[in-house]
Amino acid sequence: MEKDKNHFVLVHGACHGAWCWYKVVTILRDEGHKVSVLDMAASGIHPKSTEELNSMAEYNEPLMEFMNSLPQEERVILVGHSMGGINISLAMEVFTQKIAVAVFVTAFMPGPDLNLVAISQQDSTLATYLVRPVPLFDESALLKNTTLSKEKYGSVHRVYIVCDKDNVLKEEQFQRWLIKNNPPDEVVLINDADHMVMFSKPRELCFCLVMISHKYH
Repeated sequence: MEKDKNHFVLVHGACHGAWCWYKVVTILRDEGHKVSVLDMAASGIHPKSTEELNSMAEYNEPLMEFMNSLPQEERVILVGHSMGGINISLAMEVFTQKIAVAVFVTAFMPGPDLNLVAISQQDSTLATYLVRPVPLFDESALLKNTTLSKEKYGSVHRVYIVCDKDNVLKEEQFQRWLIKNNPPDEVVLINDADHMVMFSKPRELCFCLVMISHKYH
């Protein structure tokens, strides 16, 4: 790939699919970057139904299969929006060497000392938001196969993109709480961006992603 051009892998949040990234994909590809977008299981046009899923690992299978298919020497910019932060976190634990930087876009950001149950218990509304698009996982199901280590997950660079007008994962109540309890390498703010930043501020988001990719790739 041409120097300074990167491979972005975009992971959607709850209730959405690969389609939600269409503006961002267009902008990044027009700038010469490679972009891959995926539907998680039972999302977008993925053929499975929510009733067929029994764990977060099953929901995340499309991303894990994609990461496994990448050449061993390739390193991608892995981007997760909202609930997609959980998906990319699980990929970070397994495919550490294939990820140049993980970008959490107003997203859930679990870590070695901050598991999924702790995040979901932060706010009952957020807990409902977490489980709505997938089967109602209990705490044991949420924790199964979702352990993140400092040695693997913790060795991947992380950047958190804050959206200050997000009324779903509110900045002070949730985004900043995550950042405080699981500090990333860097925090970037997009002003006047709501939860669906890929719609409301696509160019600003792309600018941030490219800036991050140049710094950490």
